[in-house]
Amino acid sequence: MSYQNFSLKQLQEIDAGHHLHPFTDHKELRAAGSRMVVRADGPYIYDSEGNEILDGMAGLWCVNAGYGRTELAEAAYEQMKELPYYNSFFKCSTPTPVLLSKKLAEIAPANMNQVFYGSSGSEANDTALRVVRRYWALEGKPQKNRIISRKMAYHGSTVAGASLGGMSHMHEQLGGAVPNIVHVMPPYSFELAEPGESEHDFGIRAARAVEEAILEAGADNVAAFIGEPIMGAGGVKIPPESYWPEIQRICRKYDVLLMLDEVITGYGRTGEWFAAQAMGIEADTITTAKALTSGYQPLSALFIGDRVARTLIDKGSEFFHGYTYSGHPVACAVALKNLEIIEREGLVDRVRSDTGPYFRKTLMERLSGHPIVGQVRTFGLLGAIEIVADKETRERFQPSGSAAVRVRDHAIAQGLMMRATDDTMILSPPLIWTRETIDIAADRIEKALDLAARDLGRA
Repeated sequence: MSYQNFSLKQLQEIDAGHHLHPFTDHKELRAAGSRMVVRADGPYIYDSEGNEILDGMAGLWCVNAGYGRTELAEAAYEQMKELPYYNSFFKCSTPTPVLLSKKLAEIAPANMNQVFYGSSGSEANDTALRVVRRYWALEGKPQKNRIISRKMAYHGSTVAGASLGGMSHMHEQLGGAVPNIVHVMPPYSFELAEPGESEHDFGIRAARAVEEAILEAGADNVAAFIGEPIMGAGGVKIPPESYWPEIQRICRKYDVLLMLDEVITGYGRTGEWFAAQAMGIEADTITTAKALTSGYQPLSALFIGDRVARTLIDKGSEFFHGYTYSGHPVACAVALKNLEIIEREGLVDRVRSDTGPYFRKTLMERLSGHPIVGQVRTFGLLGAIEIVADKETRERFQPSGSAAVRVRDHAIAQGLMMRATDDTMILSPPLIWTRETIDIAADRIEKALDLAARDLGRA
């Protein structure tokens, strides 16, 4: 059945009749109707009405190699013909997850040599929680099971993922989170720094909120701290340079494991294969997904550090955990080819030495002075634009988030897909963007900001 046999209105009616979307006000969407994205190529997506839209979000933080990669489709097809599926239970394996594990160990931080597969970042964080608590139980410290996370963090939308995350609206709807998870202040200096406080001092203070939580619970009761190197869905919150070294010191001092969530930052986005390498963070687990396959197949890979892995292997007996699609052979075949493409085309190096610096320079120079922009920040090919009513006081437009939605809608109308998170506009483009693509995006963002400012009486 081809979608081309249906009109947009018919597809929207079927969508409204049967399809529940993620993170959606269903009543609102059904009144407006979905945008039907029907094809994509390179850095662009195309809707059913023929509109070409530059994708500033790489799908959902994931299409690092860009769209239309025939090699990835062929890798999936060839694997499907040979072996479409077999499980990793019953002391069995298949070649592609074996070879992918070897490749991941080569590009991961030096202490990461074991991989556990799932199908999403949420599943990987569920697994990380299970692994960490299992580790301490095997070490004879089952009471050491509290996890410290951060407010505004996002670690997935399963029960465990939402519990690990720090988004209050998700907790309210959950109606009962996984116990023994607490949340402290995030390293978000734009809103949380005190008057006159330097970035360095704020970073130290934000890190020490973790130390305070450890001391409050007692170090013998704290299993781990979990954090995104750069908080993604919470608004691309980039910590001060002082933050992660202090977090590292605190975790080591109190023998608390460090769980790093690189679902968004992994596979080249920061100018290194992983943000752990770009930011000098030595973790005990690293959660990855999304760009592992550039979104062409669902796959996640949880890296487990040597310290934790040794205990799980040597002392663990059976670990009662796993998924039907753990190490799916087709997904792993696509991941192998995707990593080959990223490596062959030098996309990680390009972000580090060319497009990342140009992205920062362009956005800072062209957008920072806009009357409704309070701050522009970037790291590699991640970017955020704070929308404010007053640049000096950083006062926001009311109701909260409404101005950013205006900017988003104007950006899409101008041909750029951006995301609005509260009062922040965020960007996470495919790694194939060039300087020319960045210039096009900046033009469209400027226009969207101008139109939103006009709507808001700030033109």
